[in-house]
Order: sequence, then C-alpha cells, then structure tokens
Amino acid sequence: MMSKQAFICSLGSLYLSLLFVFLLMDVYARPANNSSLKEKAVDSKDENGILPPDHLNGVKMEMDGHFNKEFHQEVFLGKEMEEFDEDSEPRRNRRKLMVIFSKVDINRDKKISAQEMQRWIMEKTEEHFQEAVEENKLHFRAVDPDGDGHVSWDEYKIKFLASKGFNEKEVAEKVKNNEELKIDEENGGELPRADGTQEVLDNLKDRWYQADNPPADLLLNEEEFLSFLHPEHSRGMLKFMVKEIVRDLDQDGDKKLTLSEFISLPVGTVENQQAQDIDDDWVKDRKKEFEEVIDANHDGIVTMEELEEYMDPMNEYNALNEAKQMIAVADENQNHHLELEEILKYSEYFTGSKLMDYARNVHEEF
Repeated sequence: MMSKQAFICSLGSLYLSLLFVFLLMDVYARPANNSSLKEKAVDSKDENGILPPDHLNGVKMEMDGHFNKEFHQEVFLGKEMEEFDEDSEPRRNRRKLMVIFSKVDINRDKKISAQEMQRWIMEKTEEHFQEAVEENKLHFRAVDPDGDGHVSWDEYKIKFLASKGFNEKEVAEKVKNNEELKIDEENGGELPRADGTQEVLDNLKDRWYQADNPPADLLLNEEEFLSFLHPEHSRGMLKFMVKEIVRDLDQDGDKKLTLSEFISLPVGTVENQQAQDIDDDWVKDRKKEFEEVIDANHDGIVTMEELEEYMDPMNEYNALNEAKQMIAVADENQNHHLELEEILKYSEYFTGSKLMDYARNVHEEF
C-alpha cells in the first residue's frame, strides 16, 4: 500500500506534468508576440495595396516595356485564370475549357469566329477592369483614414513610408511640421534607408500629379486614385504610361521608337547558349509585334500615339486583331475559325496549362 509521502509526491508530479502541458497549449494557442514580424506582415499587405502594381491584367505591355507574357490567357480566361494551373486534374481543366468554348460560340455552330472571339476578349477585359475597381475601393479606404473621400499627397506619402518600415507617427509629425525627411541615408539619419525608397517616392509623386484631374489640387478622389494605381482606366494616365515606356526605350531622344530601339536587349550579358536563345526569342517576338501590329502605318517608326492605341485594353480594333492572332495559332485546318479540338490541342497557349490526351472522349464529354 502506497505511503502518504509517496502519494503526495505522486500528486505533485501529476500537477507539474499537467501544468507543463497547459503552458505548452497556451504558448501554441497564443499568437506570437513578435512585433517586428507582425509589422513586416502588415507592411507587406499595406505596400501591396497602396503601390501601383507592376503587372496590369489584360494590358499587352508591362510598365517596364516588356511584353505581358500571360496576356493571351488573361483575355481568354478572365477571372477564371486562377482556376487553371499545371497541378490541376487534366480532365477537370478540359471540361472547363469546353464550357468556355460553348460560351464563346454564340451562334452554336461548333466553331469560333474572329468576331465571337473579339466579343469574348472585350468581355474578359471588362472583368479585369471591374476586379480592379473593387480592389481599389479597399485600397482607397486604407489611405483615406478620415473618410472624407479625398487623399492628399502627404497622406499617401505617410502611408507609403509606413509600408516601407518607417514609424508612421514620426513621419506624420515631420510632414505636419514641414521637416525634411532623410530617407535614403545610411549615416544614422532620423529615417535611415538605403534601398532607393526616395527614388520610388519621387516617381510616385510624378504619377500622382498626372492622376490629379484639373483643376489640380493634389487631392485624389476614389476615381482618380484608381487611375493612379491602374493607368489603363484613364486615357490621361495611359498617355503617361506610354511616355514612361518610350522614355526608357528611346535612345536618341526624339520621343519615337525605331525597330532597333524597340528590340534592344535588356541590360545584361549573354553568358551561355540558353541565355542566347532567350535573347533571340526576345528579338524575334518584339520585331514581329513591332512590324505587324504596333507600327500601324508601317513606316518603320512607332509614335506615342501608335503605342497608346496598342496599349489601350478597351480598343475594339486591337481586340479583333488579337482574336485573329489567337485563331491563327491553333487554326490547323485553315478555315479561319477555331474548333473545340483545336483549342484543346493548343490549351497551353490559351490557358497556360497542358491538357494530356486532349482528344479523348471530347465528343462524349461535350
């Protein structure tokens, strides 16, 4: 029979064991009290929301003048683009593609014409537009804390710097008192930074001025803020975007682009055959697009006006040209239409993912 002393020791051990378990449960249940990590996560989210995106869905060129490599998928799939990925079950993706085919084929003749594809492209582009509008409402509220429907440049600058890791209260105080903000200094300045933040801020300010509709007051409402984040939503901002691209590519300063300027290789050295092949593809693709599409009057020069028309995602003529190009890629029987089998066979071009055994059970499933 257990002695009284042994019984007490046993209870004590049991108590300590339970206490240890509860402490562990508490540690794992509680969010980590790590302010730096928490701030980093918030900062990342804030930065993504208030900074103009590098990539614009449904626009043929990126902000840096590179082609949008996912443009075909974006204007063919619209919001459904994320549903197609290489890890998805091929049969499921095939069925999705069949559903899309039936939606594009308005007259139900089991083939897609250029006009039907044009209508579809415009519809999918509008989806991207509406998605940007909805996201902008959230982003605008984030930078308009007082809810007065307007955001000043100073308010935005404070939020931007806070997203970069600066103390928001300190920045706000300095802005309020018109004190100098030492941003890109490494010598122990009050706001030390050395990652080009000041340069980014200067570029954003230029963009802010452009988005500010007359009469200029440096206050952006929700619609103007949308143009600031998404220049494709405003003709004026689209012009600004084109000027920025031309400025980066224009080597002789005439504000026009020759073929040699447009196909100039990006900064970098070709180090091996693989890199050489990539550079060769770069030149080939840009030369073809320059000569066949962008240079509308085929005079060997691309003006800002021509580039602006090319960049406009809601240009119906561009949508028709894109429709014809998409059909030409997969039109194996050369009838200037797309049949279901052709789209399934060239699924990687339209969706970004391959469909194995594309022809299997096509008619049964459709």
